[in-house]
Amino acid sequence: MEILRIENLSFQYPQAEKKAVDGVSLAINSGEFVVVCGESGCGKTTLLKLLKKELSPVGEKSGSILYKGIPQEELDKRTSASEIGYVLQNPDNQLVTDKVWHELAFGLENLGVPTEIIRRRVGEMASYFGIQDWFRKKTDELSGGQKQLLNLAAVMVMQPKILILDEPTSQLDPIAASDFIATLQKLNRELGLTIILVEHRLEEVFPVANKILLMDQGKILLYDAPRELGQELRNIRSDHHMLLGLPSAVRIYNALNICDECPLTVKEGRDFLEKHFHEPDEQAVPAEYVHSDSIAVELEKVWFRYEKDLPDILRGTTLKVYQGEFYCILGGNGTGKTTTLNVVSGLNKAYRGKVLIDGKPIKSYKGNSLYRNNLAFLPQNPQTVFIKDSVREDFTEVLAGLDVPKSQRSERIQGVAERIGITHLLDKNPYDLSGGEQQKCAIAKILLLKPKIFLMDEPTKGLDAYSKHTLQCILEDLKREGITIIMVTHDVEFAAENADRCALFFDGEILSADIPTKFFSENNFYTTAANRMARQLWPSAVTCSQVVACCQEQVAQS
Repeated sequence: MEILRIENLSFQYPQAEKKAVDGVSLAINSGEFVVVCGESGCGKTTLLKLLKKELSPVGEKSGSILYKGIPQEELDKRTSASEIGYVLQNPDNQLVTDKVWHELAFGLENLGVPTEIIRRRVGEMASYFGIQDWFRKKTDELSGGQKQLLNLAAVMVMQPKILILDEPTSQLDPIAASDFIATLQKLNRELGLTIILVEHRLEEVFPVANKILLMDQGKILLYDAPRELGQELRNIRSDHHMLLGLPSAVRIYNALNICDECPLTVKEGRDFLEKHFHEPDEQAVPAEYVHSDSIAVELEKVWFRYEKDLPDILRGTTLKVYQGEFYCILGGNGTGKTTTLNVVSGLNKAYRGKVLIDGKPIKSYKGNSLYRNNLAFLPQNPQTVFIKDSVREDFTEVLAGLDVPKSQRSERIQGVAERIGITHLLDKNPYDLSGGEQQKCAIAKILLLKPKIFLMDEPTKGLDAYSKHTLQCILEDLKREGITIIMVTHDVEFAAENADRCALFFDGEILSADIPTKFFSENNFYTTAANRMARQLWPSAVTCSQVVACCQEQVAQS
């Protein structure tokens, strides 16, 4: 039965040149799991907000949205609030109370539901989501994964018929993200809940979706079952940027041009490879890592805690990053990865141990000498980077602070904008941009500082596959210039493709730093989908391109 119908829906923001949503028409049946994907700024988030009338942005709207055959405008507030649930991208933005149990009850209290029913529903939902152990905790004590699970539970306690989610896993580590997607699949399967999910990380969600909606510049490019969509996209647009963002199994299948059914999951991908290829007689030996003799950043047995009576976050952390190296730190939410970057950048002061930047103790840098054309830090939340009403004004202020002559500022801004691909965003308010657009603008602002050491906290969060490719090219250029890059990330594919060394952060310290081929091939969970598919044949192949190269080499030898 049809639960949602969108007819010729268009939307344009005030003073915008183009429509954010342009002539979208589709129908969604009750119980379907629909994944919405596309490049940053293609209109995904705008479309989702239009489906929830309380979140509809201000602008010029045309067309119609019907819920169970009723026009959206005619829905009463109670129905709209309870039956159409919405989970935001940033878990902190949705939490409104200080305690977990109160967060679960908040929506029902606002609807005037009787206390006994509230208690029963909250207890049931807490049990379903496994929240009992932290039911009475403060919300600010939760990890990112727990916060997002709480947001989902707080929406589900309202018993919605449609659940809308905007990139809910973008700030979660791979294990937490996988658990969250599994929970959505369980809700869809066991409760028949209709789910509409915007996501850039398609590896987990592609196989569980009934339909994939691919958007391009505000329009629908494709709307089809997952297995067909990958092939259709390649056939109609062989150069489309979204081909880079398809699941690893689909990308490997597309690259090999073998006549067979397209695999979607790791298991199907492994079966596909083992069916058409065999284990080689000799395995390639990974090349030894060669690094500079100069150490750019060094932590020696560093200890840190936020308050005297709180547990230590860093517990004897030791780290060496060489000049010109791209070093990636992976690990679970709340383990201390961001704290490590804060200590390196001087935002947090270690109470024991040494922090050395270019061989000098960090405390020997006076004034802003540590940051002036030296060290720059891109934080996890790009919104914290902006303080002006337009991106251009923000960039201009940075250059003024660096004493760049006025005559050179426009040229510098234009240069970095073209490099990142944000020229069209320069005169927009940064808070009006999508998450991916904000991230690209934040990266551009940091690059204006021309740092020698570049710290990045989750820079690929909210970025589509092609934007990641653009970032990859930029980071390669920075490395060629001798710039040292330290990145905290949950994006194992990006780390595998780009890092010189990767390390796992656990229990307050850095563990097992190694080159990507060794690091990922020896992990079971913190590894890539490509490696999980191919490790029976080629254990050291950790990226899609490496797997494809191994396959093509075998074909050439046969």
